[in-house]
Amino acid sequence: MNSEFNLSEYMNNGIENIVKGIVKASLKNPRETAFVVKYALASKEAKKKRDILQSQGENIPPFLIASITSSCNLFCKGCYARAHNFCGEGLEKKQLSSRKWETIFKEAKALGISFILLAGGEPLTRRSVIEKAAKVKEIIFPVFTNGTMLQEEYIKLFDKNRNLVPILSIEGDKKETDDRRQEGTYDMLMKAMDALKEKGILYGASVTVTTENIKTITSKAFVDKLYNKGCRAVVYVEYVPVEETSKQLAPTDVQRQMLGHEEQKLRKQYEDIIFLSFPGDEKYSGGCLAAGRGFFHISVNGAAEPCPFSPYSDTDLKHCTLREAISSPLFNKLHETGMLLGEHDGGCVLFQKESEVKELLNMKS
Repeated sequence: MNSEFNLSEYMNNGIENIVKGIVKASLKNPRETAFVVKYALASKEAKKKRDILQSQGENIPPFLIASITSSCNLFCKGCYARAHNFCGEGLEKKQLSSRKWETIFKEAKALGISFILLAGGEPLTRRSVIEKAAKVKEIIFPVFTNGTMLQEEYIKLFDKNRNLVPILSIEGDKKETDDRRQEGTYDMLMKAMDALKEKGILYGASVTVTTENIKTITSKAFVDKLYNKGCRAVVYVEYVPVEETSKQLAPTDVQRQMLGHEEQKLRKQYEDIIFLSFPGDEKYSGGCLAAGRGFFHISVNGAAEPCPFSPYSDTDLKHCTLREAISSPLFNKLHETGMLLGEHDGGCVLFQKESEVKELLNMKS
């Protein structure tokens, strides 16, 4: 693999190529072009805000992950969220209110945060929160959805609000997707992709990488299909085992190397698609980006957590501001110990260091 690869430069070039494609199609898609031009200016302003705070000793991450709901209409095999009771029936009372999410989004804008990934559960089950996000035009909200609720009313919402970017979960081909998610899911995804393409809505795909589908999802045939349906971002997320019996689904070190190699090939073949892998691409950023180094996770109930796969917290956004949460005692300890930069066997650093993270929570501030 090319050790000289620069992730930040690649992202900038990839976004520029996507923008060029949008501008080229501007007669058909003026709404997207207008949004992209405005967002480019907003993004520069956001970086200035982060740089000013950085010069004053405050590190503001460029993006957040926000789990806005514990509800989901699917029961996917090996679901991490359901296995750890972050998602499921009867948990709705603990969710942050739509008004609180609105406050968080506005605080994020004031701090210079440029991206907030909306996750769940299934985020489209909370339309009120999606609508609050839509109003904060200076932030792009990738919405990680299973795609089964992307029907006419939501297509209209995404069409009207171009800062909402649907990211559709897909597991590979029809059999691989339906086997893990639910029979008929793949066909619904294809229909949703066609509807998004018809409206010229920018969207991406999220792919869970397992030992069973790694060859399919890195193949040119798979990516060609997504590309021809208008997809312009592919996010590979390595499977995290929910229990001992599912450990065999987690990619091996050899397969992670293969993923990185194939990802680099795809980046050269498709200049106007952005390919990202998590946590694989973190090696290009000098270590784990969690705990506010590059991002952090806000749970359904408002806990400020290092990342979705390290669901531990000592700070609650119900009782503090977003700015205060970024400087949580746990996050500070993770930075001070150097745990985020440490060597590990591969995969998610903090998931593998669960006992050490728990130990930090028990330490006195």
